[in-house]
Amino acid sequence: MTHHLGQRPVPAPYVLPAGFAVFLAVGTVAAALHGRLNAAGVLVACAAVAGITSFVAEPVASVLLAGIGWLTVVGFSRPPYAQLRPTGSAATRAAVVVGVTALVGAGLGLVFRWYWRRLTLVSMSTYGGMRAPRAAPKRALTTDAVPAADLPGGTGPPSGISMRRRVAGVALAAAVLPPVTVILVAGRPHLNLADDLLIYLVVVVAVTVLGGFWPAVLAAVAASLLLNWYFTEPIHTFTIAQPKEMLALLLFVTVAVAVSSVVHLAARHAVQAARAREEAASLLELAQTVLGGADSPEAVLEHLTRTHGGQAELAERVAGRWIRAASSGVEGSLPAASRIDIRGDLILLVTGQTDSATPALLAGYAAQAAAALDRERLRTQAAQAEALAEGNRMRTALLAAVSHDLRTPLASIKASVSSLRQTDVEWSEADQADLLATIEQNADRLDALIGNLLDMSRLHTGSLQPFLRPTAIDEVAPVALLGLDDSPRLEMAVPDGFPLVLADPGLLERVLANLFSNALRHSPATGPPPELHAQLAGDMVVLEVVDHGHGVPDEAKERIFEPFTRIGDRYPGVGLGLAVARGFAEAMGGRILAKDTPGGGLTVVITLPAAASAGKTALETGS
Repeated sequence: MTHHLGQRPVPAPYVLPAGFAVFLAVGTVAAALHGRLNAAGVLVACAAVAGITSFVAEPVASVLLAGIGWLTVVGFSRPPYAQLRPTGSAATRAAVVVGVTALVGAGLGLVFRWYWRRLTLVSMSTYGGMRAPRAAPKRALTTDAVPAADLPGGTGPPSGISMRRRVAGVALAAAVLPPVTVILVAGRPHLNLADDLLIYLVVVVAVTVLGGFWPAVLAAVAASLLLNWYFTEPIHTFTIAQPKEMLALLLFVTVAVAVSSVVHLAARHAVQAARAREEAASLLELAQTVLGGADSPEAVLEHLTRTHGGQAELAERVAGRWIRAASSGVEGSLPAASRIDIRGDLILLVTGQTDSATPALLAGYAAQAAAALDRERLRTQAAQAEALAEGNRMRTALLAAVSHDLRTPLASIKASVSSLRQTDVEWSEADQADLLATIEQNADRLDALIGNLLDMSRLHTGSLQPFLRPTAIDEVAPVALLGLDDSPRLEMAVPDGFPLVLADPGLLERVLANLFSNALRHSPATGPPPELHAQLAGDMVVLEVVDHGHGVPDEAKERIFEPFTRIGDRYPGVGLGLAVARGFAEAMGGRILAKDTPGGGLTVVITLPAAASAGKTALETGS
């Protein structure tokens, strides 16, 4: 783990083993010099180590550092070395100097880290002043969405040991150390100090596994005091007469603390790994949700609250005010919430989540929600752009229709009327009839073209509202033929007593008129005539408009129903008839498709639902 100097203190599991090792090194050097390092030098060295380590460490670690430093001064200030003499003026002076130095170092460390954080915040504010300031939402917010342990100035990542386990570790130490001591005292004649140290070390490791670092440190200190009182000469005093016993006791404390640190860090890393797996699993589930189609900020926040509980709100700054872009589980205004900054104009507010919602996980949800919001807006913009492009394409086609297909019949009508109005020319009755027929024919073309344009406009704007009711095919089909060229050629094969169809009579008439017009236009004059067939298939009515013309290639059978699409240029028109027919048929709940006619040609099939009174014939309805 990386610790930034000036931002957060070094955790005790790192500092205490290192500090104890340095104190042992000071004592070893003092003993090796045989008096050349006097008591004042040992005191200064131990005070310096205690002050420096307390400066960089957690404040609570300074107490233990001062204690071990005092033991080192007392045991290694003068020969015979490694003998503990906890009483006297030298011991008192060492306790005061080392204790005060450690406390001053811890205090200076706190002040330095506070000043460093303040300086960092001021620097960031100065840099941020070059940009537009951000205003916080007008709601109650906590300082951060991240626990203090993960913020600059915090105490590092969570330990991975719950408070319940720590209490259990302390209880285990209090319950096991006294009986172990009684047993060891009873077996003193058969055991040496090394055996006692190893047995106590096993107890300390057991406490570490259960309760973590600090209960283990407490157990190690208690075990060292019990060892000193019951197992080092002179018995029942805290004085240690034998140097080897003093060294053994210091090594026991150092090893116990070091082992506790290793076990503690392993437990913490295991918990962090498990939490990382949970975060990865949660983010994978979120990614699967998004890839599965729920790609919206509401879906992301709903997944967050469903998985980790609480409430969540995505707020966006618009025109100087924070507005809600998406939310989950929020009714009314969100109460005091944690804030996660995504970007200058977008934040995530969360409250009430379980412990499984770690800061990193919440940051991932915030990023996903922001990305989903951006994608949703891009889709909306794309749809708007597509609608605009479609509108532009339709307007272009309409202009082309006006410039060509409308001008051509108008020009014919204009020429015919101008000819009839000429006073210097006498027209025969046959010529007048031809000119009037031309006027009528082109007027019908204009009427059909304008009708299709208006119908396509209604479909495009979504203003079409069909009125469905039982309708007789043999009543609507003849009306659809009125006004069509060569309409007598089309043959109708509608069985007597054919069931009624559920349709809008006006729309069905327009559908059949366009299909009849298309069939008559493409049927050769000398070949078989176009036909209308009607049959019942289950609860659906199937109408087929058949022609025997050139037909349409398979790859173009869908395209012919698109607006302004024409296959070939043999016949005039703007390509709206079949598009209007499909739009009207689908608006009535039906389907329309094209297939080949056996022997050549095209058959357009319309499928519409039969009316509830399918048993009634058109004749019965009219009677």
